Amino acid sequence: MSEQTRVEGRRAVKEALLAGRAVDRLYVLSSAEGMGPLVKLAKDAGAVVIECDRPRLDALSETGAHQGVLATMAARAYAQPEDILARAEALGQPLFLVVCDGVEDERNLGAIIRCAEAAGAHGVVIPKRRSAGLSAVTAKASAGAVEHLPVARVPGIPAFLRWLKERQIWVYGTAASAAQTVFDTNFSGGTAIVLGSEGYGLARLTADMCDVLVSIPQWGRVGSLNVSAAAAIVLYQVALGRARGR
Repeated sequence: MSEQTRVEGRRAVKEALLAGRAVDRLYVLSSAEGMGPLVKLAKDAGAVVIECDRPRLDALSETGAHQGVLATMAARAYAQPEDILARAEALGQPLFLVVCDGVEDERNLGAIIRCAEAAGAHGVVIPKRRSAGLSAVTAKASAGAVEHLPVARVPGIPAFLRWLKERQIWVYGTAASAAQTVFDTNFSGGTAIVLGSEGYGLARLTADMCDVLVSIPQWGRVGSLNVSAAAAIVLYQVALGRARGR
């Protein structure tokens, strides 16, 4: 990350938080004392707090004077899930939501956000931990889509999917082993598409919370698609069905 996306040092981080900067992650030296108020301030602001040892913090530091704390800034503020549902309702459209279950590569997340915006999705949801965030790299990979599409961050994906289902949103998980394909699926009504991580796909608890698992047929020799490429296929299948009034 560039210097423009991070703040180092106790006073600098505190002032950034007090000024309302969109802090993505707060890295704190595990052995540092007196960090309680700063950690509370960061958590209250929605930041993910990560304790780490000195070698890791030194490696992350660009100034060499981190004083035991370093914050990375989000490229833009995160939305709330309710904001995304309200956006769809205001447009008079059934919800079209993209949920990323542990996409850790910033460029992949940016590409997914770009595709979601182009396909007409109302927003993207990511988990707070074990996921890429709205970094400068993500924003660049999205080709500006992060400025137009709300991205919300939730504590856990399975609980969030349960929250969606309580609101009559149909949840479709993507899984290579699923018998039902995206081409045989009618994505009508309120829809959430859940994409798995690059290496492991959907977590078991996430898959269990999906109403339907769908796959992308493949006729070549490559065993799998990159998650952002898979997202493009699935999201445009949803968009195509909606355009045709299915």
